[in-house]
Amino acid sequence: MPDKPKKKKEIKIRPCKLESGIEVKVSYGPEDVADIDYERDVGEPGQYPFTRGIHATMYRSRPFTMRQYAGFGTPVEANKRFKYLIEHGQNALNVAFDLPTQNGLDSDNPRALGEVGRVGMAIDTLADMETAFDGIDLSRTSVSLTINPIASIMIGMYKVVTEKQGVPNDRVMGTAQNDILKEYVGRGTWIFDVEPSLRLITDTVEFCAKELPRYFPLSVCGYHIRESGANPVQEMAYGFLIAKEYANRAMKRGLKPDEFLGRFSFNFDIHGNFFEQIAKFRAGRKLWARICKEELGAENPKSMMLRGIFGGGGGGLTIAEPENNIVRTAYYALASALSGTQTMALCCYDEAYTIPSEKAALIALRTMQLMQEEIGVCDTVDPLAGSYYIESLTSEMEKRIAAEMERIDELGGIVKCIANGYIQKLVSKQAYEEEKKIRSGEIPKVGVNKYVSEETASREVQLHEFNSQLQEEQIRRLTEVKAKRDSAEVEKTLATLRDKAANTQENLMPCIMDCVRAYCTVGEMSDVFRDVFGEFKEPIDF
Repeated sequence: MPDKPKKKKEIKIRPCKLESGIEVKVSYGPEDVADIDYERDVGEPGQYPFTRGIHATMYRSRPFTMRQYAGFGTPVEANKRFKYLIEHGQNALNVAFDLPTQNGLDSDNPRALGEVGRVGMAIDTLADMETAFDGIDLSRTSVSLTINPIASIMIGMYKVVTEKQGVPNDRVMGTAQNDILKEYVGRGTWIFDVEPSLRLITDTVEFCAKELPRYFPLSVCGYHIRESGANPVQEMAYGFLIAKEYANRAMKRGLKPDEFLGRFSFNFDIHGNFFEQIAKFRAGRKLWARICKEELGAENPKSMMLRGIFGGGGGGLTIAEPENNIVRTAYYALASALSGTQTMALCCYDEAYTIPSEKAALIALRTMQLMQEEIGVCDTVDPLAGSYYIESLTSEMEKRIAAEMERIDELGGIVKCIANGYIQKLVSKQAYEEEKKIRSGEIPKVGVNKYVSEETASREVQLHEFNSQLQEEQIRRLTEVKAKRDSAEVEKTLATLRDKAANTQENLMPCIMDCVRAYCTVGEMSDVFRDVFGEFKEPIDF
């Protein structure tokens, strides 16, 4: 009898679907990029639509900036950490503020008890800002201020410090986060109602456009929206809608797009699928360029460039087996570099459970330095360009981001969808569903729900020790400043600020800087705004 034909072995192929909803094929070929036109959709590096990067030579001539998030305790302790990072090769600063400062509270406010200097440095008056940057040449150091509802006050303080150092306006470099709309969705450090908060942001954009030509008055943060539960498509879509809102308000003040758009920056997140992250940023650059040109009316190509800090997101890190986070952040750094970032920041391996130690901060910095110096990622521009998979994924990401932007516009726009809580409810539900999938094992997490060892379960983690005496020291400093300052000048400048805020639509930055020079406190200025503007009430919808 003839032999029976052997059955062909069935190959089981696991399904693969990205967070963005894109189904990933087993392989990609020329047919997947047939609709992509090189000149229209990809283009040369440094040329519109900037898919391949905003500079023609990218890292061969302009390596990405390394900007670690740092700052804790009093300004004295923060100054020491800043100098430590600079001495070890960091070339820019990213300043963390404590929660009382972020929420417009002085260190002696009862509501600040236990939080002064805990998750960032405490800033009460100009004297603190002077101490924080003592011995740091601000004509050569770019400083990012991670502050939002009171960003106008902090920009004013920083500007006065640069004046005292003798830095000309055209040499003042840096960025203020200053993105209040994402605060209502993500981090939650809002203070004032939506409309007056948007007024303060527009004031800073107008002020910097006219006075500080190298300063970025805001950094639109899809990062925090992503960390709150948004998928990569939503992260980019909501970030661009927020940026458009700020831009349109600036133009209503009479500013032309080319006067300020080149000083908008973005802060986006990296965690999750490696290739999805890279495609997200390549698509984002292309889409933002088209928005600036076709919708906002920019004419200068520099105004159409998406300048960004693409950072390794804390949402991807784990408390279990924290050393694994060193490897995770290295992958995040690689994605950031391959996607064409201008500035890179990495969460430290211990940041899932504590304030980063000096050792952890140094490892994160060394990770980025290795990226630049040893492994070749800076050798050529956009090395993944032309990959069937990357180009197909980039094209699909662009379509999905644009579609989500259109959907939100149809619901009344980004401001309405944030003010009524729609976006918050959407991303919160998604975060809940993702956590359930991690706990069930549907989403694999190495060391958490997969390859878990008994040693991991019993391991103790070292926590950053908080020194409660720092609050006493900070209050003592504040008391001394109050005793020495001119009380009459304080009352005068605060009264003027109150009058201008309540009775005019004038730009408040000059009044804020007068208050700063009089050593008015953060809390005193914020209380003026609380009284005049009212406080935001979070929409609750279960």
